[in-house]
Amino acid sequence: MEEHQPYDYARRQGLLMISWEDFHGICKALALAVGRFAPEVIVAVGRGGFYPGTLLAHMLRVEIVPVHLSRRVTDIVTYEQPQWVLEPPQVAVAGKRVLVVDEISSTGATLGLVVERIRSCAAAEVRSATLYAHSWGAHAADYVGVISDALIVNPWDREVLSGERFVIHPEYLDALAAHQIAPDESFRVPATAYTLARRPE
Repeated sequence: MEEHQPYDYARRQGLLMISWEDFHGICKALALAVGRFAPEVIVAVGRGGFYPGTLLAHMLRVEIVPVHLSRRVTDIVTYEQPQWVLEPPQVAVAGKRVLVVDEISSTGATLGLVVERIRSCAAAEVRSATLYAHSWGAHAADYVGVISDALIVNPWDREVLSGERFVIHPEYLDALAAHQIAPDESFRVPATAYTLARRPE
């Protein structure tokens, strides 16, 4: 397994911070547009596509099937091309109108692989939707919430657990440093602090 460099963020222009409210609003806009297609099943592409895929499945009241292919292994970019980790079950998509949902279309490679695999599983019709796309990858999806060439920062992966504290995701720090941006406290996700009601001693 040959290890490759992290994604190249040099082409990003500016910073686009996405809140949970933004995320919900983009998904509502996607649901309104996709509703006319009337998908019978959503295929959500993990990991990032699980977030919009799940919310859209609830909004549209349809079934959801997870798939996973990635260039990463334990959060490190390892492969030049996405590799299948979890493939779609043919029985779940055969003869159905299927909506493939992912977080972002950057090159469009991952989305294209999933769409072709679903078509090979005898789906009746396949369309695709993403929360975001960069201008150079916007052609790959049928429905796109936001087209931006900025560094897009999601609410669900800004902070990661390191030891017993949450820190800014190292990949975001590297990307921000490439643009000479130093994150402040506003970069963290505002959240109510909870103490668990039950946990092992």
